[in-house]
Amino acid sequence: MIQQIDYFLIAPPLVLALTAASVLLLDAFLPARPRTRAGLGLVTLAGVLASLGFVVAQAAGSGAARSTFCVPPSLGGDPSLCSYVVDRFTLVFAGLVLVSAVVVVLLSMTELSGGDIPAGEWHFLLLCALIGAVTLPASRDLVMLVVALELVSLPVFALTAMKRYDGRSSEAAVKLFVVSVVSTAVMLFGVSLLYGVAGSVYLSRLSTVLAGGAPAPGLAEDAAVGQVMPAVVTVGLVLVVAGFAFKIAAVPFHSWAADVYQGAPVPVAALLSVISKAAGFAGLILVLTTALSGQSATWAPVVGVLAALTMTVGNLLALRQRSAVRLLAWSSVAQSGYVLAPLAAGTAETAGASIAYLVIYAAMNLGAFAVVMLVSRTSARNELDDYRGLVFTRPAAGIALAFCLVCLAGLPPGLAGLFAKVFVFREIVASGFGWLALVMAVNTVIGLCYYALWTARLFAPAGAQTPVAHRPRVTTYVAVGMALAAAVLFSVAPQVVLDLTSLSTSG
Repeated sequence: MIQQIDYFLIAPPLVLALTAASVLLLDAFLPARPRTRAGLGLVTLAGVLASLGFVVAQAAGSGAARSTFCVPPSLGGDPSLCSYVVDRFTLVFAGLVLVSAVVVVLLSMTELSGGDIPAGEWHFLLLCALIGAVTLPASRDLVMLVVALELVSLPVFALTAMKRYDGRSSEAAVKLFVVSVVSTAVMLFGVSLLYGVAGSVYLSRLSTVLAGGAPAPGLAEDAAVGQVMPAVVTVGLVLVVAGFAFKIAAVPFHSWAADVYQGAPVPVAALLSVISKAAGFAGLILVLTTALSGQSATWAPVVGVLAALTMTVGNLLALRQRSAVRLLAWSSVAQSGYVLAPLAAGTAETAGASIAYLVIYAAMNLGAFAVVMLVSRTSARNELDDYRGLVFTRPAAGIALAFCLVCLAGLPPGLAGLFAKVFVFREIVASGFGWLALVMAVNTVIGLCYYALWTARLFAPAGAQTPVAHRPRVTTYVAVGMALAAAVLFSVAPQVVLDLTSLSTSG
């Protein structure tokens, strides 16, 4: 059997894989010098930009979905059953991941400038995680979904522990490893149940079989799996959702977030907060709206309850934090609740609001993490009090952080966060989830408290200043500028996000 492979479709992850191999080779043969570290960062950045260029080229082409790795007709299979599909959903998530990756790579170059962390290993692992994050939204079978999700997760364990003599990093890596292994085991159990009852791993085929549109192995042709074995389907569904809930730090699978974010290097925390989270949501949206669309009556209420609990617990825990990174960690948990909320409607159309929120959230959160990276170079504890008077001591960084925090709170002039919440609020009200809209409104007010308190510190009189131990690198300021520019753009022209996300859900 000869299977045709469309290399243009798989070009984004393929370019990242080639770049990862190049980084390893260069690291092995080049001398360990500061210029080598900077050069490896530039090679990684070039690979990410090249991959992003292929995504843009795919988006500029035909609007129809294209696929590869399909079941050949010569085997008597349905040629529409494909493992890798590039459609508008895939392109939006791939673009989000790669643009965010540019900021993370820039922050990584600052993190690696001290020479304490091996640059070659760092960039190789980072690129491997990006390969999984770009591949996951294109995955259309359960096996490829699980493999891509693990490819996002596994390199992050090592990245978290890259500060080899830092006890907090080692502890964070172990916690992340244990949580990820448990979530993978739970998800694989659910996947095996769904495969066992439907006899297929392809998402489109699963949807047809579970709805009774096609016969399942061992059942009569007119029997629907969902009617004959409803308990097995429900258990499989719950386990798969639980596995993804671990990945996105949704309640009650959220307890690892703060410790891991605080123990990991700041660029890794930013990666977990944006890129890893986006990959987890891409997989969850695909499974729920494609494979399990016929079971929405079962999973929609569960997702609604998870969303309400996640935003509430995340915001309440964030109120108590004094560490900047831990506050952003619990804020990230709360933001996961806002992203989950539209999915409670149980339709593919409302997923557009979740994607819109993710896109806007990425810009706001990356901007905040970039400034936290700057402050972490001069303050080892990196507590909220260390940001007192930042607008006066470092005006550019202080104003950028203030704008990002205001955006996260949803207050003018940072209207991006307000628009994101309006997108979500409108969808859940239109879907008849008034109680969830009320919970979201209350949580928005709670979020205002800790964002406003942190912002107020930026404009408070500065206390005794700690001598600057490290000169800030230009790459960090470039990362801050990129994230800030995106947040300003989304505040001025939110229709840009709506146009992108409406495309992602319409075909």
